[in-house]
Amino acid sequence: MAGSGEEGLYSRQLYVLGGGARRLAGAVALVSGLRGTGAQVAAALVLAGTGRVVLHDRGAACLADRAHQFLLGESDIGQNRAEASRRALAELNPHVAVVAHTGELSEAFLASFQVVVLTESPLEEQLRIGDFCHARGICFIVADAKGLAGQLFCDFGKHFVVDDPAEGDPVCAAVQHISQGNPGVVTCMGEEDSRGHLFGDNDLVMFSGVEGMTELNDQEPVPVHVLDDFRLEIGDTSSFSPYRRGGLVSQVRLPKVHCYKPLRQALAEPQIRVASPEELPRSRSLHAAFQALHAFRGEQGRLPLPRAPADAERVLELARSLGAQQGPLDEDVVRAFASVSAGDLCPVAAVVGALAAQEALKAITRKFLPLDQWLYFDALECLALEGAGQLTEEDCAPRGSRYDGQIAVFGTTFQEQLGHQKYLVVGAGAISCELLKNFAMMGLAAGPGGDLTVTDMDTVALSNLHRQLLYRSADISKPKSVVAAAAVQRMNPSVRVKAHQNQVGPATESLYGDDFFRRLDGVVSALDTLEARAYLESRCLRYLTPLLDSGTEGPRGNVLAMVPLVTKPLGPASSPGDGTFPLCTLRYFPRTIQHTLQWARDEFEGLFQLPAEHVNRFMEDPAFPEQLPAGKALEVLEQVRGSLWERPRDWRDCVRWARRHWQSRYHDAIIQLLHTFPPEHETSPGVPFWAGDRSCPHPLMFDPDNDTHLEYILAAAHLFAQAHKVPPCSDRAAAQTILRSVVLPPFVPQEGLQVPLAEEQEEVQTPADRRWLAELTQDLVQRRQELVGGEEVQVPLMEPIHFEKDNNIHVDFITAASNLRAENYGIPPANWLKSKRIAGRIVPAIITTTAAVAGLACLEVYKLVWGCRDPSCYRNSNLWLSDCLLLRYQPLPPPTYWYGGREWSCWDRLEMRAVGADGQEMTVQEVLDWLQSTQGWTVTMLLRGHTVIYDREKDEETRTWQRAQRLSENLEGAGEPRRRELELYYVCEGEDAEAEDARPPLICSLP
Repeated sequence: MAGSGEEGLYSRQLYVLGGGARRLAGAVALVSGLRGTGAQVAAALVLAGTGRVVLHDRGAACLADRAHQFLLGESDIGQNRAEASRRALAELNPHVAVVAHTGELSEAFLASFQVVVLTESPLEEQLRIGDFCHARGICFIVADAKGLAGQLFCDFGKHFVVDDPAEGDPVCAAVQHISQGNPGVVTCMGEEDSRGHLFGDNDLVMFSGVEGMTELNDQEPVPVHVLDDFRLEIGDTSSFSPYRRGGLVSQVRLPKVHCYKPLRQALAEPQIRVASPEELPRSRSLHAAFQALHAFRGEQGRLPLPRAPADAERVLELARSLGAQQGPLDEDVVRAFASVSAGDLCPVAAVVGALAAQEALKAITRKFLPLDQWLYFDALECLALEGAGQLTEEDCAPRGSRYDGQIAVFGTTFQEQLGHQKYLVVGAGAISCELLKNFAMMGLAAGPGGDLTVTDMDTVALSNLHRQLLYRSADISKPKSVVAAAAVQRMNPSVRVKAHQNQVGPATESLYGDDFFRRLDGVVSALDTLEARAYLESRCLRYLTPLLDSGTEGPRGNVLAMVPLVTKPLGPASSPGDGTFPLCTLRYFPRTIQHTLQWARDEFEGLFQLPAEHVNRFMEDPAFPEQLPAGKALEVLEQVRGSLWERPRDWRDCVRWARRHWQSRYHDAIIQLLHTFPPEHETSPGVPFWAGDRSCPHPLMFDPDNDTHLEYILAAAHLFAQAHKVPPCSDRAAAQTILRSVVLPPFVPQEGLQVPLAEEQEEVQTPADRRWLAELTQDLVQRRQELVGGEEVQVPLMEPIHFEKDNNIHVDFITAASNLRAENYGIPPANWLKSKRIAGRIVPAIITTTAAVAGLACLEVYKLVWGCRDPSCYRNSNLWLSDCLLLRYQPLPPPTYWYGGREWSCWDRLEMRAVGADGQEMTVQEVLDWLQSTQGWTVTMLLRGHTVIYDREKDEETRTWQRAQRLSENLEGAGEPRRRELELYYVCEGEDAEAEDARPPLICSLP
């Protein structure tokens, strides 16, 4: 059954939050403090679909807010921040009630909330509200961002129940064998990629579908001990019946109860979340520093002035008095923190706000373990940038600019440099929306000479709206890049942004060529294919262009920095499984829901796409099957024959067709398979055929009152009608009436039918097949002539239907077809949403992860704009929001290799101006001479890609001709367009075998 409209909107998020996401619509949350961090929290809660979000702020928006508060427009300056933010947030999601509150946060007011988030709040208020919320069981969160550091605290009360503590679906595996013993040993089947099970020690599991040792089925959950990748120990099975075959072992996740300290106690006894023990002293120092900052503000009535040594020293004095209780104080960290604590940076607010929003979602949905209890984040490595330490109070003093919060950290000269930047954003999806929002706040490309190009071929879809900040429902079907660029302009009219609708790839090198890449200061990307990412990396390597690559999957995210001459290239990303399975597994021996869903995808293509394409092509050109191999031609023509002979007249014919097809797939095909291999069949004496990775199926009997049966019929009939251009219908009662009148002849299995048991077994063409091919071709040509002669025929005759994961009818068919197949084989079914995710290969996504990842990427942009060449300043990041864990680490240095007697970096290249003495483009001989004279290398082969420009092994005449050619003449002859620069590769005399892929490229600049 199709998902609701809200499931269509939130589907990617539902795959992250699970069933707990349904609690969001009834939730009420308070966000207090609507500057940068609070705006990020509120936007995430609204986009996620929280039923009611109340905004609290008693202050008026000022110009400097617009460097980090992306909800405010120019006309909002001087207005209450909560009221101004409410208007912008209400547009984000019409399903959410957004309310502004500008009064006191009284206990009577606070009592109605499930979760309270405080940002920009004085410590006294935090303590007062924290005590109240703890006593009332209201989930309480403190989030604060100051300069280059952030603080997060959670108190979810004395008794908080987490329904599902882990991400993803519970683990399961097919059973291959279970021993009788104490303990019993379960052997799990390996998947096609040779991976074993994914269970962990002490996981609780249940068994289902086990034959023989049936005592295990539906037993209470039992813990397992992992022996290796394929074996688990369970309890005592010595008294159980012997295992025969089949079965599934599934993880059971039980709710967990957690108890939290109130803020007042947690301040003195902090439990701090860190990625490694080495980080704990730094986090403890920041814990003291934030408290000292509260004390300084209470004492002075303001934050420390930017880069004011006296103020920083006073904060340090206050921290010393606090930090003694927590162990040694890192005074450099406290001093650095205090010196820029008056700054407001959009990327830091994005990270802290996104983490806080995820904790609020945990409070509402009870999905994932909440933070226990403190987290500190900092990017103080930015202050180690060369020259940053010499910035003065004057450099960082306010200028009355929207960027004053950023100037407070990096100075006014750096702000001007940000405005001059030229950047390319590849993709305009969820991460890129957050990147572009941050760029607008930062003022990237907002000055003279600045240029920001965003390119994406896609259009806005409904499922984008809950996590892609720049799009609204009115933008559906519009080009993403165009809508995103317009949104950036609204946020910051000074940004010079251009929208393209192109893919960055080999086909567009005329647009994104030498001149385009050479003028760029950097590229940021969030691509969803490994091929596109690898291509973009190769272009950035070629032109020595910095690249920041980001990615997310559900609550996990990462950022990788590739800085020319400073860090190693990104390298190949880990590739997820491509979803391919052996055909014999899909056709005859499925054992997982992934198998049945892929089978259903193949069914969809084989029923509603390929036959229509083949019919239309046959109607245009009846000779086209002659161009195909005989076996393929027979398959194609049989599809054409089936489509032409089964053309429906109306929807009732479509229902009857769907009923016949149901019988063929879920009854007759199984009867035939069991006739060929009966349940008791043995591959050899004593070795059952239906064992191990083969589950014995059973046929289904059609029932028009069975929901799954009827859903299959309705979806299949609808698609069949659409393919044949017949008006469809969704009348369930009418369909049931038709189905009850359908009488099908009894099925008689064929004798001697061959079933391939391995991928290598292929069907062999027989003379009978060739005769049938000739007869079939003749019949179809005649049928075509009859149709062409008729006046009622439409051209094209049929409508091919391509599977669309966001089309409910398509997913209805896939879900029903897969679950019926699963029932045949005793495989647990998948619901509509899970089927959509697996069949549509959907990557789970949520706004919190994308916002945090974009913030982390923009911190690296600061370093690139500064021109940093120190690898110790850069950070790659891995993020796990399900565990509130952030790991930041230095990128590796560039790898080196030896060639021609010297050491080279992977970034090194040879560059030459390929202009001869006559002022014309150099000949090949001149290039060879240049390499000989400058490097001492005798070249035996010169290439551009796969095109050979010179080969010493050719005959003398050919070599003479090659050497006399100008560089581009060789390439134009090979069909390549003329370029201003050529990247050439070479093989030299005396190379060893290891040098095959390790030599610096030769870059030739042409006149």
